[in-house]
Amino acid sequence: MERFPAILAALALLFSVNAGAKVTFPSVISDNMVLQQRSDVALWGTASPGKTVTLTTGWSNELFRVRADAKTGKWSLRVDTPAAGGPYDITVSDGESVTLKNVLIGEVWFCSGQSNMEMPVKGYDSQPAKGATEFIVGAKPSRPIRICNIKKKSSRTVEEVSEGSWEEHTPSVVANTSATAYFFAEALQTAIDVPVGIIVSSWGGSSIETWIPREVIAKDFPEFDLKYLDDPSIEVHNYQAPSLLFNGQVAPLVPYTFKGMIWYQGETNRFRPEQYIRLQAAYVQAMRELFKVPDAPFYFAQIAPYRYGDGTECELGYFNEAQQKSLDCIPHSGMAVLCDIGEFGTIHPCEKRKVGQRLAYLAMRHDYGFDFLEADAPVFKGVEFKEGKAYVSFNTATGLSPMGRELGGFEMAGADKVYHKAVGVLSGKDNRMIVVSCAEVPEPVAVRYCFRDWSEGSVYNNYGIPLAPFRTDDWAREDVK
Repeated sequence: MERFPAILAALALLFSVNAGAKVTFPSVISDNMVLQQRSDVALWGTASPGKTVTLTTGWSNELFRVRADAKTGKWSLRVDTPAAGGPYDITVSDGESVTLKNVLIGEVWFCSGQSNMEMPVKGYDSQPAKGATEFIVGAKPSRPIRICNIKKKSSRTVEEVSEGSWEEHTPSVVANTSATAYFFAEALQTAIDVPVGIIVSSWGGSSIETWIPREVIAKDFPEFDLKYLDDPSIEVHNYQAPSLLFNGQVAPLVPYTFKGMIWYQGETNRFRPEQYIRLQAAYVQAMRELFKVPDAPFYFAQIAPYRYGDGTECELGYFNEAQQKSLDCIPHSGMAVLCDIGEFGTIHPCEKRKVGQRLAYLAMRHDYGFDFLEADAPVFKGVEFKEGKAYVSFNTATGLSPMGRELGGFEMAGADKVYHKAVGVLSGKDNRMIVVSCAEVPEPVAVRYCFRDWSEGSVYNNYGIPLAPFRTDDWAREDVK
């Protein structure tokens, strides 16, 4: 925590009160919240300065005591939670009691990103989320899914408060919640049958660097000029400049305890793929340190195909490649591949349920004991060129599909480095190889898959998880035609 002195100093002044104030809480601690099961969870707030604060929970006979700060009235403590269950009450008193009601114990996930994370279940204008209506009208408060939507706030300094409290699973709440995050929670809750809570903090068009603390940017990313943080006269994009959304939409939530993180972002950073590898690793490390969840899993969505211009460029391919490389830099991470659900006419794919499900499958496989589930995407392993064809092998446990038809999305190039449309067919033991050919390239030296801005994925593993985009060449971008 020593890495973030300014943040900690600001948080130390949270919710300053006068001498007559009663117990208060940050908005993220409220009725209807979900606390992470079997954990030492953080609870905090303010009380009358210098008073002894007592806390009792509905799941334990233990009485917790802590003294509120003599000047600010700030208090904090850690409470052990049991296995999933509830609802429970939590009562806190400094002489005047306040009770938090309808609290569930279960699994808590932090969900963030730009517009494809922000896009609600009800969709955007003329951009629906496919199949969403049945989930909206069928939402029942009795289902143990709880949602905390953090309102947008950009700030040059670390904020003390945020807006957004926990709400029950009702049609209106579901309709206005991130579709990606909701379908993640819905799939996960169905599978593990315990309460699931999601904290959603997102902003359309935001860059990844705006979600990273100032201290990290200043130390590890000298290419960013941070003068605007101290000089309000310098104009900046309030949802793209480094640290602004961390200050406004993340810092006030520290140190709420969660299980893991899901992330859907990158469109704004797609022109800087190599830098993104470092930025994503820095984001995850900072979040794990600040929230004191060093082993928290991190699962992210690759960016889906879109026409960007006329769709023939390869900015997306190089960015998807960088996203995959970041897996090697981030322990306990996973990637949901989306190369099969892009839409030529909109950057916001309607298949948000598939996005949420694929992220949930990663959590099920790696965190919740679904060992049989091949949730990770098949990835390129190696290639051999012979007799005018490319024999491409993949890392996959269950083989590839579909059988019996030509597979699209492939391109081949010869020594001239000019790529042409190609086709693939499954081959090899257990269908773990694809033979790629192209009549226009009789002597191929390279092959790639779903590498252009607009492409349509065609290859899956036996659980319906799509093959990750790849290339076999290591050519400089400016040399490829």
